[in-house]
Amino acid sequence: MSELGLAGRSVLVVGATKGLGLAIARKFCASGAHVLLDYAHDDEAAKAALASLEGLPGSASLIRADPSTEDGSAQLAAAVSAAGRGLDVLVHNAASWHPMPAAGASVADLHTDVAAALNPLLRLVPALLEHFKPGSRVLAVSSSGAQRVIPRYVALGVAKAALESLVRYLAVELAPRGITVNAVTTAKLDKGDETTQPEMVQVLAARTPAGRLSTPADVADVVALLSAPEASWIHGQVITADGGLGLRS
Repeated sequence: MSELGLAGRSVLVVGATKGLGLAIARKFCASGAHVLLDYAHDDEAAKAALASLEGLPGSASLIRADPSTEDGSAQLAAAVSAAGRGLDVLVHNAASWHPMPAAGASVADLHTDVAAALNPLLRLVPALLEHFKPGSRVLAVSSSGAQRVIPRYVALGVAKAALESLVRYLAVELAPRGITVNAVTTAKLDKGDETTQPEMVQVLAARTPAGRLSTPADVADVVALLSAPEASWIHGQVITADGGLGLRS
């Protein structure tokens, strides 16, 4: 939507070709932005994602790179440089999840999930500093599991809690450059036919004050709002987009 002031903006979405990441990319494309969709593995899903964005006011392109590695972050920085537009918005949506209990957790798998949450920002932000424009946005996607206990969610819950802490530290360090850093957190999403545990969707939807479960598009709208020029005074915050579900005990 042009009233958000996103037309012509340069956007990099990490973890962009499925689910919430694709919804975020679609929101920016629909708003007239130039979007670089990063993905790590699935070429077929990436091609389908790119095709789904055809005809929108903005532009979209793909890059396969793992931003949790030094080489991958350098590859993404090179792609941003080659585009010649600088970077207005970085969205970190990548994650991994190994279900496990807290007592008896696999330390190696937990460390993998924490690295997937933290490394993209730890590596990408320094690599992209010279490309960020004044007024740029860095946004991370978090989860209600960072603050609430969800069965077998300890690895991702700890990872997202650490990510929210990193957001605050980066916000303080990047504020003098005119760059804001924030996170958007949500609960289980209704992804239509792709939703896992549909019976849980019905239960959570009934508990949501807004009357339905959040969708990827709902969360993408909040990401776009935080990218608007009017959001320049929001620093280091974790904004909840869950239709009020988290307000219920």
